Amino acid sequence: MSLTPSHPADQRLHGLDALRGFALLLGIVLHASLSFFPAQTWIVHDVSTSIGAAWLFFAIHLFRMTAFFLIAGLFAHMLLGRQGWLGFVKDRLIRIGSPLVVFWVPVMAGIIVALVWNAHASGLITPGTEPPPPPTYDWTNFPLTHLWFLWVLLIFYAAVLILRAPPALLDRNGGWARVTDRLTGALIGPWTPLLLALPLAFAFWSDPDWIAFFAVPTPDEGLVPNPSALVGFGTTFGLGFLLDRRRDLLARIAGWSPAFLLLAVGSGTAGYMMAGGPNLTPMAEPTVEKAVTAIIIAIAIHASALAAMGLCLKFLSAPGSVRRYLSDSSYWVYVVHLPLVMLAQVWVQDWSIAWWIKLGAVSLGVLAICLVTYELLVRHSFLGGWLNGRRIPWKRQARPAPALAE
Repeated sequence: MSLTPSHPADQRLHGLDALRGFALLLGIVLHASLSFFPAQTWIVHDVSTSIGAAWLFFAIHLFRMTAFFLIAGLFAHMLLGRQGWLGFVKDRLIRIGSPLVVFWVPVMAGIIVALVWNAHASGLITPGTEPPPPPTYDWTNFPLTHLWFLWVLLIFYAAVLILRAPPALLDRNGGWARVTDRLTGALIGPWTPLLLALPLAFAFWSDPDWIAFFAVPTPDEGLVPNPSALVGFGTTFGLGFLLDRRRDLLARIAGWSPAFLLLAVGSGTAGYMMAGGPNLTPMAEPTVEKAVTAIIIAIAIHASALAAMGLCLKFLSAPGSVRRYLSDSSYWVYVVHLPLVMLAQVWVQDWSIAWWIKLGAVSLGVLAICLVTYELLVRHSFLGGWLNGRRIPWKRQARPAPALAE
């Protein structure tokens, strides 16, 4: 049996496409939950708080971006094989690089508006007083905001192009490729979460600033991502890149998804308890306790990402018009959602109603606004072709046939 089975270049993996969209859309709930933590960990701190919000955040944050980069690596290899390296570079600069440049300014402006409004609402700024001096930024603390994933994707795209160049030039008979495919096959099994967790756990253990509750530290400040993010997201991106050569292994991941899910729930619960819940105190010293916490959380991260991938392959592989629409819209929704979430959080923070009602209202309200703007401004315009690679024309109502004269 061939280790690199052929597959149509235009084959759409609906299950993975659904997971990618789901991971991005969950960003709304993730960021909306931050204001409801018992202790203030976010700019906005709501009067209604619950430890349930921290559990919800931890569960989503554990797998969401790891699963996203796993799928992004697979789709990157697919695109590279279809368009070649030159077409790949052009496509990624247009659809990943240019949105980062274009949308960063309005997104940052919206975030600043929300911050100023919250400062006035919280009494941190009073009318007529001198505003605090603006912060200074350089390459070490540049605020990438939630658009950091676009910057990290560009880094990973550059890395795979550089790393694959020598084998592509020297491996004329495909010997190295066959060895790589065999190693990829050996990597996939019930042991996969542990193997992937080892380098990430070491990165956690070596980081004096690691906060266990936040698992992989978000690389949203500075142009050089932190080592844990590079290791954690980089290994899963690389695995996804290799999996596109061995799509037969996707069925193996789907088959092991129940076991991955059980492992994720067990290790995730244990990791949350060992982290002390939403505790913002870094585990500075490289102790045995930190090593155990790091390995448990690293296992939970990869087990949950593989479980999500396998379950989506198992149950969402058939085409679905609603899932396709949400997947297509998810890029736009994620890019524009954060300022809207923050503005909504400031608006509702003093309402005396249950936290979960406000969380649902903020999440669904922001999602509705984003979907309406997607439908009216993006899907059928040049923006749709720019972000998603295609523009969907408006459906025109068919004209009735003229009546025949009697």
